[in-house]
Order: sequence, then C-alpha cells, then structure tokens
Amino acid sequence: MTDKNALPGHSTTSFGAPAPSDRNSLTVGSDGPILLHDVHFLEQMAHFNREKVPERQPHAKGSGAFGEFETTEDVSRYTRAALFQKGCKTETLARFSTVAGESGSPDTWRDVRGFSLKFYTSEGNYDLVGNNTPVFFVRDPMKFPHFIRSQKRLPDSGLRDAHMQWDFWTNNPESAHQVTYLMGDRGLPQSWRHMNGFGSHTYMWINAQGEKFWVKYHFHNQQGEKNLTNEEAARIAGMDADYHRRDLFEAIARGDHPKWVMSVQVMPYAEAKTYRFNPFDLTKVWPHKDYPLIKVGVMTLNRNPENFFAQIEQAAFSPGNTVPGIGLSPDKMLLGRAFAYNDAQRARIGTNFNQLPVNQPKVPVNTYMFDGHMTYHHAGNAATYVPNSSGRAWADETGPMEDSWENDGNLVREAYKLRRDDDDFGQAGALVRGVFDDAQRERLVQTVVGTLKSGVRSPVLERVFEYWKNVDAGIGQRIEEACKKSS
Repeated sequence: MTDKNALPGHSTTSFGAPAPSDRNSLTVGSDGPILLHDVHFLEQMAHFNREKVPERQPHAKGSGAFGEFETTEDVSRYTRAALFQKGCKTETLARFSTVAGESGSPDTWRDVRGFSLKFYTSEGNYDLVGNNTPVFFVRDPMKFPHFIRSQKRLPDSGLRDAHMQWDFWTNNPESAHQVTYLMGDRGLPQSWRHMNGFGSHTYMWINAQGEKFWVKYHFHNQQGEKNLTNEEAARIAGMDADYHRRDLFEAIARGDHPKWVMSVQVMPYAEAKTYRFNPFDLTKVWPHKDYPLIKVGVMTLNRNPENFFAQIEQAAFSPGNTVPGIGLSPDKMLLGRAFAYNDAQRARIGTNFNQLPVNQPKVPVNTYMFDGHMTYHHAGNAATYVPNSSGRAWADETGPMEDSWENDGNLVREAYKLRRDDDDFGQAGALVRGVFDDAQRERLVQTVVGTLKSGVRSPVLERVFEYWKNVDAGIGQRIEEACKKSS
C-alpha cells in the first residue's frame, strides 16, 4: 500500500484481517509458553527473518531521489528517442552510491561514486548507469569480478587491504587513468549534489532517418564542484557514516533541489573506425577539442523517496535497458554489463523485479516472459507462445537492426587492437599535468603515499613506484621518495 492516507485505523495481518496485538504474544497464562497457533506472532517473526535482501555486490551503500529530466535543446538530428526531443519532460529516478563499501560503510571513504539514472519514458524505461568519473579501471568484463574482489576484503581477516588493491591495479596498467581520478580531489566529493556524473561508456544514438552516431554522456552539477580533504573525510566518517545520504535527503526536503545539465559528445559513426585511439575503450575519454559538448537538457531532483527499501533498495538499473533511438556500442565492458546488471537483480530481488512499482515502466508491457517468483502482473489466458493465432501481438523484425554495427573476424580472446594513440598511461599523465594544479598534484602524492603506508609490500610496492612513473615521471619520483623517507 503506497497511499499513506489510505492506511486503516487498526493494524492488520498481511492477509488483511485485524491484528490481535502488536505488543503481546499468545501464551498459556501470563507466564506460560507461546502457542504455535499464534499466527500473528509467527507471521511477524517469519517475515522478520526474511526482511533483508542480499545487498548489491558493488554499489551496496547509496541512496537516491526522484525528479524530472527536461530536454531543453533540439538534438533530433542525432536521436529519435522520445525523451530527448525538445520540450519533453520525463520522470526520473537517480541513485548515487559508493562502489566498494558494504551497505553500512561510511559515505566518505575514498571511492568512485555510482551515478545511476532511470528515465520512465513514453517508450519504456531507459537506464543510464554510470559513475562520477568518465572512465573505469578495466576494459574487459572478464576482469570485473576480480577487480571488485580486490577492493573488498581478505578471505582470512575479513579486512580491506591496500596491498591487494595495488597488486591488482599495478598488474592491470589500464587502470592508471581511473586510479589517478580516484587518488585526486574528485575521489572524495563533498556531497552527491556537488559531483558531476558520466555515462562513461560510448553509446549509439539513431535519428529518424536511421543515421547512427556514437555519444558520451556528461552531467555537470549546477551547485558547483566541491570535494573533501582526506582529513575532513576521515573526521566525517567517524561522526556521520550517512553524511551523503543525509545531505541529499535534507536538501530536497527543504526545497533546495539539485540540478545537473546533461550534455553529450557526438562522434559521427564512420569516424570510430579511424579515430586515433579506440573510442569504445572505457579507460579513455574523448578530448573536448575533438568532440565538444552539446547541451541536451536539465535534470532536477525534487522528490525524496517515501520508503527507502521499496523505492531505493529495490530499484534496479541496467545499461542494457535502452529505448528506440538509443543503442549500445562495441564497448566490451558495456556489453558485459548489459547482461550482468539485470541478472544481478534477478538474483538479488527476484525473477520479476521489473514488476516492482519502482521498476515498472509507465507504458503497457506485453512480454513473453512468464511466471517465476512473485508474479503480480500477468497476461491472463492469452497465448504464451509465438507465433500464435489468437491475436496476441508479437515482434518479428528481420534484416539489419537500426541499433547494430558491422563487424567480422574470427572468434578470439584478445585485447582491443592498439591504434596510434592507444596506451595505458597517456591520458592519466595528461590529467596530472594538464588538469591538476600544483596543490592538487601535491595532494595526489600525499594520498597515494598514505595508502601505501597501509601495508603495501614488495614486490607490489616497487611496481607502484613504476606505475606512477609511467603516469608522470616527476609524480612517480616524489611518491617513491616520500615512501622511502617515511619508512
């Protein structure tokens, strides 16, 4: 029941009958044993034992809010998606999170932040599942479970471990760009309201004429980018583990509604074949001088959840959820996530997770998936198979698909083919030298050194020094000297 005003004046059992008592169980005399036929007590305890669902594996700790996305610009030359037509307003759900920490972990641990959006469009739900950084640690989804485990906890002590983290990062040098973001100022946003968001992956847009474009999404917050120092973050973690969750909820409650301007970079379809580095590599950004930002619209969060579990914990996102006019790309990480994210929700909250109110689209559903745990919506006695002669509609597109791309070759297990400007450390070095100022570079050195003092040992320690020298020779030298000086 979602309407608070419709709640009955007396508590009930789950089957709607008046509850006998919510304070006293049924016993033989006041001092006697509890009776097996106290159905209300047994129902309460049995449900309590099952009250929690498995938390998300990554992105367990987070929160979110509802709002609206308004397309303010004409980008119809790039996409026919209904939500991105000028003047369209679309109900939106945003969920922000940390990646590595469990559901009770502090909000202000240094970590990448999740930036997940669900657009309830007139053509079905569109999910854009990104982070507060435009890149990621790895470019092949086979590595993803290993990466997440390296950021979690040791099998013996159950403790998080800097040695394990750096062991993974230095054995996977493509992580350098994301690690530089993480160890820099943006690794500790002051709040979710004061951080930017990115789709990170490359997606496809298709216009009404069938022309295809590659796009990257950017969300720039209108509150101003603000970050925490290591000292501030540590102090807040000890005082208020839910600092970011509290900040967002209280801001919206007092009418201070955060906004983000959404822009895209657009690459003509054919240019992806010859661009100087692989444009589908998740560890890379597209330089703005090559593909400048094009404004699309504004997202405003203006409504808090009424029930955290039902509307935030049960919210399910997947980058595989697209709508007409939007498609995926050959990005290996994106293709892996398109399966893994929906499957994670099947395991976490059930086969029919899309029937939960927070995940339901605003348009009618006519799916040929049936039954399973917790079926609520159903097709009555309509045909469960295709083709059928009973008049139930079904899909039968044939030939080239509008959101596809061409590819041929042997089946292989190989990394992306290197292009002229493909390397693991170049963009990370450019970030350090061209974006960070002297003060930010100094904080980067101190942050990295601080993590290395937390038990990072040979031979990983020496690999870390080499890793950072590959990013920037001067920064790497400073990190090594500072570590040796303090040892």
